[in-house]
Amino acid sequence: MQASERVVAVRISYKKLWMLLLERDIKKASLRHEVGLSAGTWTKLNKGEEVSLSILLRICDYLNCDIGDICEAVRTDKN
Repeated sequence: MQASERVVAVRISYKKLWMLLLERDIKKASLRHEVGLSAGTWTKLNKGEEVSLSILLRICDYLNCDIGDICEAVRTDKN
């Protein structure tokens, strides 16, 4: 691969979500129950995997926040 052929990967990070829960003293189990997240979706969130936009918006609705308050795209350069 030439230097000009850099591959850029983007992954999702939910670090902001976990920090917001800590700040508001909300337990993860409470969030899962109140938002109605399935076990599979909950596992994906905890592993930092992608979940649907509708799930993220339900979490935002429950927390009364913006989507940027719970997740972010993190760029990682791969050579």
